[in-house]
Amino acid sequence: MAFAASVILAAACGNGAKIDGTVACAPSSELVVKLLDANRYSVLDTVKTDASGKFSYKVDVKKGQPEFIYIFCGDRRIASLLVGSGDRLSFSADTLGNMEVTGSEESARLVQVEKNYSAAAARLGALANRLEYAAEDEAKAIRSELSKEYVAYYRDCVRYILQNSHSLTVVPVLYQNFGEGLPVFGQKTDAIHFINAADSLETVYPDSRYVKALRSEAQKRFGYLELETRLKDAEEIGFPDIELADVDGSKKKLSEVDAKVVMLYFWTASDAKQNIFNTDVLKPVYDKWHSRGFEIYQISFDPDKTMWANAVKSQKLPWINVCDSRAGSSPYAGLYNITALPAAFFIQDGALSDEKLRDGKDLDKVIERLLK
Repeated sequence: MAFAASVILAAACGNGAKIDGTVACAPSSELVVKLLDANRYSVLDTVKTDASGKFSYKVDVKKGQPEFIYIFCGDRRIASLLVGSGDRLSFSADTLGNMEVTGSEESARLVQVEKNYSAAAARLGALANRLEYAAEDEAKAIRSELSKEYVAYYRDCVRYILQNSHSLTVVPVLYQNFGEGLPVFGQKTDAIHFINAADSLETVYPDSRYVKALRSEAQKRFGYLELETRLKDAEEIGFPDIELADVDGSKKKLSEVDAKVVMLYFWTASDAKQNIFNTDVLKPVYDKWHSRGFEIYQISFDPDKTMWANAVKSQKLPWINVCDSRAGSSPYAGLYNITALPAAFFIQDGALSDEKLRDGKDLDKVIERLLK
């Protein structure tokens, strides 16, 4: 998920929101205002408290697109706010993590979400510390307690998401984790929670960057869940299978392509150079080798399916063409480790080949070697 920082300082604006804060133990101190930007923060500005630790800050927030804004004192996050257009909110905080907010129900929910998370993290951390020094008999009991705490918190989070389905505060809940490698929602079946949350939030915040990113993540997770379900019942094959629709809406399965050599080619119709490669390189090679057992399974990563279909039809591409509108969020991108487009793989006699395509000039020789 990638967000672009778009919150702009505004002295006065129709979409403006005002934040009044009081930070205990921080008189005449510099605070940093940050915006949630995917899995990191983007710095918006710095503000200075007066002698009593108070400050005011105005920010432009578009209608229907609330922003997650955080206040830092040094490296310590002291305030978490979910600010909507027209909000006039006040908060009091200290440098120890205590915070209260008024004037914004969403911010109040966010504060409670973080309090619940901090309490759960503290309980799990304490148990983990005990486990480190426990004897074997005691360790077994502690591990059981750790599991119960984790499951209890997971269930609390699921309950929160269901009960607050139209609140953006469910977004950070879905991404919580207890250290590297231990996300709260880390099971493949949790894709259902991501999908349901995205569906609900889109009815209220269709233009929110956070909802769009959540939708992308939901599609990616759900794609992996679908793949896992298919693989459980699939016959063993020598490559990750793909099943997508062509320009006529017919499903085309990679494993059902009847050819000695199949070129699996990932591309995007939005790139002029890749369109030229289709007509100037792939077409002549396809015409030369197709009758001898060569086929192309071309998969486009294009959110705009109409543009892709028009490109395929206008170029009169004769091989198998399918599209995955999830683009970079496609589970197939992960399965084939696609980091850039275009990307090519070769399947020879039902198994992935070690052959690599360096450039278009090399393609003819690669196919000739594989067909021998």
